[in-house]
Amino acid sequence: MSTSLEENAATGGPVPPRGAAGTASVRPVGTRGEGTVLNVFSHGFLALWALLIVLPLIWLVLSSFRTDAQIGGSAFGWPQHFSPDVFRRAWHKGIGDYFLNTVIVLVFSVPLTLLLGSMAAYVLARYRFPGNRFLYYFFVAGAMFPVFLALVPLFFMVKRLDMLNTYQGLILVYIAYSMPFTVFFMHAFFRTLPTAVFEAAVLDGASHTRTFFQVMLPMARPGLISVGIFNTLGQWNQYILPTVLMQPQTGSDPERYVLTQGLIQLQQQQGYASDLPVLFAGVTLAMVPMLVVYLSFQRQVQAGLTSATLK
Repeated sequence: MSTSLEENAATGGPVPPRGAAGTASVRPVGTRGEGTVLNVFSHGFLALWALLIVLPLIWLVLSSFRTDAQIGGSAFGWPQHFSPDVFRRAWHKGIGDYFLNTVIVLVFSVPLTLLLGSMAAYVLARYRFPGNRFLYYFFVAGAMFPVFLALVPLFFMVKRLDMLNTYQGLILVYIAYSMPFTVFFMHAFFRTLPTAVFEAAVLDGASHTRTFFQVMLPMARPGLISVGIFNTLGQWNQYILPTVLMQPQTGSDPERYVLTQGLIQLQQQQGYASDLPVLFAGVTLAMVPMLVVYLSFQRQVQAGLTSATLK
């Protein structure tokens, strides 16, 4: 075969293509060019998307170091001085209290959401009983229900429980608000875990509770981290629920505003004596923790989102 190929090549005759048995494979015409164009287009789109996100953040941080006159004169001017005093003023004007209230709520609401949501998702994913599908779709339907439609009955329900303007009232509402997505996400994750591990734990005499907490829950750690980050971002940036439920009810009732409410209050309290750098500094202080959290756990978030597909 090799001799005939060399003779054909030497005489200018046709050379047969090779396949799996030593013949040359035929590559489709234009494949490399199409792939290059697609890569250039995708990378260009990602670069444009990154600029649309990063440039406003940079502008926000730089505006914190500018004065009212500079902000009013040019929206894109460079700050003359970089002094951290503006962040100190923003902290003492109320951002510190709003930050503390938000942290108090999330310290309880996010872990409880993960615990209760993962328990419900585990039972729905690993056990078969009458009404299983109905309960699952009941949870999933909650994610499609607009929260605006439930504000009025939710307000009166929390008021009847005497939990308006309380941490525990907002914590319970946040848990209920985040449960549908948590159950939906963790249900798909628990279904991908190997059944052999569960059966081995049962054969070793482990109870259902011990199997869940010591075997299945540690295996679901990537999913817990992913859904925990999403819940943290959603609850940290929540505005409509705190606005309805965290308002002082009497003159002696203290203000327990969270960050989203506090930024609006900070803007309204300025009146005609505007201090825009303080407002920009407050928004920066509210934004930085979530950026740090996401950048710190981005690999775990990606692993949790793709593990269900890979398994």
